[in-house]
Amino acid sequence: MIDTPRAEGGYRPGYEVAAEQVLELIAQMRLNPGDRLPTENELAKQLGTSRTVVREAVKILSALGRVRAQKGRGLYVADDEGMLGTGRWASFFLPTDLAHVYMLFEFRRVQEMETSRLAARHATPAELGAIEKAADVCRLGFDTKREDLFNEGDDAFHTNIATASHNMFLQIAVREARRLQAQSSIIGLRGSVGGHAAKAVEEHEAIYQAIRAGDPEAAAQAAATHIDNTLDDYRREIQQRLFSPAD
Repeated sequence: MIDTPRAEGGYRPGYEVAAEQVLELIAQMRLNPGDRLPTENELAKQLGTSRTVVREAVKILSALGRVRAQKGRGLYVADDEGMLGTGRWASFFLPTDLAHVYMLFEFRRVQEMETSRLAARHATPAELGAIEKAADVCRLGFDTKREDLFNEGDDAFHTNIATASHNMFLQIAVREARRLQAQSSIIGLRGSVGGHAAKAVEEHEAIYQAIRAGDPEAAAQAAATHIDNTLDDYRREIQQRLFSPAD
């Protein structure tokens, strides 16, 4: 059975843990897009769980675009068709590979700077209102300790800025990069309403105010600061997971 970091502070469904373990197995076996995975029965034995749990985990990974099931043929590592649109220029993303995660943060930094810069130039009053509303939802989630609300506001905030850039290619790229980053949370590196969340709320406000003021460079710099601080928080979480005493 694969050793898996345990999530702190609460119950995790078996299928979620199994999905995490399958991703780790793909990384450990150095499987490439198109490579065949063990059968559900074999995975159940390796992971020390039931076939039903594995089947539910496969459904999650299929929805995320990480594996594909071919009827009568088995399970395969999904190819990169559809990642970041339909371009094959995107590297095959492994959320268990920290180098991939850090590269994704670098990519997001470039994206967020440019979308914020363009939003400061092109945002309509309605688009400014949507950005402000998303920031308020994120703040409310933090104030009430509701992670779901915080995440909902955070996602809407960045998506609405991309919309206000009036560049459809950046809109697609931002959406897909955030989708890929969300996969990292499946390996147990979840966000929380604590940690960097308090700073994130203020950083959102700084980005919004710069966009509202029509200051492209201030908006871009505020976005860069936000992504840099988010990455620093991610690194600290990784350090704690790696070096904290085992339970």
